[in-house]
Amino acid sequence: MPLFSSPASRAFPHSSSRLDSRPRPTLGGKTILSSQAAAGRGKTSGGIGLRGPKRMRKLVRDTIQGVTKGDIRRLARRGGVKRISGPIYDETRTQLKKRLQEILTNVVIITEHSKRKTVTVTDVIYALRRMGTPVYGFEGMGGSKKTTLNH
Repeated sequence: MPLFSSPASRAFPHSSSRLDSRPRPTLGGKTILSSQAAAGRGKTSGGIGLRGPKRMRKLVRDTIQGVTKGDIRRLARRGGVKRISGPIYDETRTQLKKRLQEILTNVVIITEHSKRKTVTVTDVIYALRRMGTPVYGFEGMGGSKKTTLNH
């Protein structure tokens, strides 16, 4: 019987708080146990090698919902809108997603044509210019000098 008896120690009489005197098997300085949970390695990949954590896949969800109601309201205020109807928010997200897909498609075409894997600012400028929506302040970045909107 231990010196300090508690209800928890009486419930588990065979568990001992002192360490086991037998040496544990090791591989490369790391303890090898029968299960990963017993080894206390958390969410690592299986096996006994010293590999990193398992790759956690992000759940696929509609990321356009990250554009909040407040964000849309702020943009509308900047455009001079006083009052916004309820269904406008979802419609705005839909149109924004379409426009971004169109822009990014052109950006990827330009980047791949340049035989690069990294998108640069000039790729975006060229893509917008190609779509007829040049950005003010970037007229010196190659191409035509036209900086007005084509409508």
